[in-house]
Amino acid sequence: MKRKLIDQFFRYLFTVVALFSVLALGAILLFVFAQGTMPFFTSTAPGIRLVVQRIDEFSVNGQSYQNHSTFIHLPGNTTTISLRYPSGDGEEVVLDITYDAAEKDPEKQLGFTYNNEVNITYPESYVYTVSWPAVIAALEKRVHIILPEPPYGVWAFLSGLEWRPDRDKIYGIFPMIAGTLAASFGAILLGVPVALLCALFMAEFLSPKIAAIVRAGVELLAGIPSIVYGFFGLMVIVPAVRNIFQIPSGNTLLSAIIVLAIMILPTIIAIAETSLRAVPMSVREASLAVGATKMQTAWRVVLPHANSGVIAGIILGISRAVGETMAVILVAGNSPHLFRGPLESVRTLTATIAMEMGYASGRHGEMLFSIGVTLFTIILILNSFILWFRRKIEVS
Repeated sequence: MKRKLIDQFFRYLFTVVALFSVLALGAILLFVFAQGTMPFFTSTAPGIRLVVQRIDEFSVNGQSYQNHSTFIHLPGNTTTISLRYPSGDGEEVVLDITYDAAEKDPEKQLGFTYNNEVNITYPESYVYTVSWPAVIAALEKRVHIILPEPPYGVWAFLSGLEWRPDRDKIYGIFPMIAGTLAASFGAILLGVPVALLCALFMAEFLSPKIAAIVRAGVELLAGIPSIVYGFFGLMVIVPAVRNIFQIPSGNTLLSAIIVLAIMILPTIIAIAETSLRAVPMSVREASLAVGATKMQTAWRVVLPHANSGVIAGIILGISRAVGETMAVILVAGNSPHLFRGPLESVRTLTATIAMEMGYASGRHGEMLFSIGVTLFTIILILNSFILWFRRKIEVS
């Protein structure tokens, strides 16, 4: 009776833990997808926002403010803005603004009327700054007018060739997608053949004692942090690429491919070698009995029998290559422009998120979540294609 109660307790405990894990994972994915899709369906704000600096007492559209230091949110249907504040000589400073929401060019959406000397600048898209000159710049009274950014186009996001989030609010990530895919596929083409040959050699040709030592070394390499691989690439591979090809900088796509290929080797080797060792000995004996050599048996019999595990290792290798961040940041050069060859600098999707998330805000921060959704989709498509290809091979 006591043992039955204990079994039931652990069964309920495991059920609760599993359910909580699934719900937590679902909540995380839902949050990321919600943040990542928001820029394509909503504006950055329902209406115009004002930020007033160094003006202690003022009024906006008849409403008075004193020592206000946060956003002033205006209704979405606002077409005119009237700002008043007393000047030092007893006169009232007047600033009237008209807003044309139908105008597509943000530089032409506002019109200004004023009764004092002012400077009107356009420091970045959808932001105007009105300043009244003072003896020194630190004493200038300023008003920042922040217009709502409209929803960004999905096609412009995915196919855009320019990434300028600060000044121009342009969020094209096609160069980053191309850089991610080029670095990942290059690493797979370079690393997978080497990994399979190493796994076959360890499983079929090495003695068990030596294979155990090599296996422990491979597992140790799989546990090394990616920043260590990146540092190795920065100190060894980057100078080698620069000297061999006589180029100004070795931080290139080729350097990223080599580093990623080295990084995915331990993962693929460990999983593939385990799958190869799991093939029954009777399969090998049958192949040898009909006259096949040891190499023919390993390549044409053992490897096809272990294709499920080998493909699983390749999937993990692709996932690590696509999702790698720190090592790529150190060796790829991180240029947001579209590359034209393997000896040019590239930036990946993960590098963009890691480099800019610390200071991004507003639409910029939302777009970084959109990059995360894009990265998740790419990995999902690649893994689905590999699984489909494996089923097709198994059927044939």
